[in-house]
This record gives sequence, structure tokens and C-alpha cells, in this order.
Amino acid sequence: MNRRLRLPPLRVPRLSAWGALVPVVALAAGLLFATSGRTAQGTDLRAGEVTELSELIRQREDDIAVQEQRLAELQRTSERLTERAASRDGDVAAAQLAGDQGAPAAGLLPVSGAGVVITLDDAPQRADGTLPVGARPDDLVIHQSDVQAVVNAVWAAGAQGVAVMDQRLIATSAVRCVGNTLLLQGRTYSPPFVVSAVVDAAAVRSQLDASRQVAVFRDAVEAYGLTFEVRERSQVELPAYDGPLTMQHAAAG
Repeated sequence: MNRRLRLPPLRVPRLSAWGALVPVVALAAGLLFATSGRTAQGTDLRAGEVTELSELIRQREDDIAVQEQRLAELQRTSERLTERAASRDGDVAAAQLAGDQGAPAAGLLPVSGAGVVITLDDAPQRADGTLPVGARPDDLVIHQSDVQAVVNAVWAAGAQGVAVMDQRLIATSAVRCVGNTLLLQGRTYSPPFVVSAVVDAAAVRSQLDASRQVAVFRDAVEAYGLTFEVRERSQVELPAYDGPLTMQHAAAG
């Protein structure tokens, strides 16, 4: 059993007005954080988060535009210096030739030829605003997994080059979505999403038919009216990749 101890009275120093206010401010802040935490767990706060994320994306796009301009200037300077060095040094010239030969496979040069253009788009809205029977709003939009499945199938078909929304893809390119907006190499795009490739069209169709992820997407196309079109083209023009080449993360397999 605990015994209550009688302690001598404590002398409490008098607080200034500021000293008395500090605990009140701390208590109010604690209540605010606790309330925000409970709200985030039990209430949808996506509207505010989406607005903030959209603003961050716009700022990032402005930064990227400035950096791309600077990169273009540095690349021109580098090319001039490399040409001068190559004219005086045989080893530099040989290294430059090897790099030029690998540029097409790395996506660093434009490529053209016969291929396909694939379009993915959200389901059209009904005039009365209702949804198809059994459908959720999420069922009616194109998802990151849909675009990635199509891109994977095109690569598997042996494509010489692939672009999404005129952005050339390379081995380290990542297709990501924020809501129903595509985020690719620092830029944002709204549907319809267009995948272009220099590739054998028959091989693409075969790979699309073999993909389980594409099969799931096709089920949604049939059920909810999303767009999925594969069109053959006698000539597809793809730009060179002009983004950064430095890897930020890597892991051994």
C-alpha cells in the first residue's frame, strides 16, 4: 500500500506574463496536432493535399525549365570542347566514336520507322452525371498500372524506341500518376495518354494479348467504356531523350 508523504510547501516563483503564456501556447499547439492527427485518420483531407501537391508540381516544372535551358547551354559547350579535343587526340576521338555508336540504344538520338500509336483515355462522363451500374469513380479513369502495362508490352515486343506523350523513355524512366494526371520526367500530362513506339506492330499485339495486366485493363475498357486504341503507323517519329542521365539509386540484383 502506498503511503502519502507530507512534503514541505514549495516556494513557486512568480511568472512573468510571457512565462505564463508559454504553457498555454504549447497546450494549444498540442491540441491542434492531436486534432489534425485524428482528422487525418478518420476524415478525407485529400482536397488540401492535392492542392498543395499540384502547386509543388508547378514549381518543380518551372525549376526544370530553367535547368533544361542551362543543361542545353552546357551540352553545347561540352560538344565544342570535345570536338576540339578529338581533333588533337586519337584516344578522345575513339571514345567519342564509341559513345556515338551507343547513343541510339540509349535513346539519346531521334529514331523513326514503322510502329504503333496506342491511346488510353478515361471513360466519357454521362450526361446525367451517373455512373455505370456497380462502378466507382476510380474505375472510370486510366491508372498508372494501365500505362505501365502497355509500355512493358511494347518494350517486350522489341521496340527500338518508346515515347509517352512525346517524352522519350530510357531504361531508367518511371511512369507515375498523381490522381489521374501523368507525371513523367518532371512534367505533368492529362489524359488521353499516348504511347508511341518504333516497333513491329504484330509483335506488340502479341505481347498485349499475353499480358495479364493488360487483360485486367481490357476488362475495365469493356465494362466501363474506357478508351484503348492500338493503331499501326507506317512512320513514327520519336525525339531523343533530353533528360538527366545520372542515376540516383541503384541496387545489386
